[in-house]
Amino acid sequence: MLKFGVVALVLNEVRGVVLAVPVIYAIYQSGGTLMAIWIGFCSLAGIALSVIVPMIAMKQVQKRLDRANASRQPALTPR
Repeated sequence: MLKFGVVALVLNEVRGVVLAVPVIYAIYQSGGTLMAIWIGFCSLAGIALSVIVPMIAMKQVQKRLDRANASRQPALTPR
């Protein structure tokens, strides 16, 4: 299951790059006007959020799983 998560994370990063390239190219083609830069910034911010939010969510889920597993393990007691 962990391997699937890593593959999904890598594919999510690749998807972000694929979505960002046309936006940057459009800004270049428009000559860098203020409106093009603003629209490009908004588009890139949306793409960044779609890439970053799953990473943050994954960390939160991992923390909860670690806490749940720690509470299930018996405490070591000295003899």
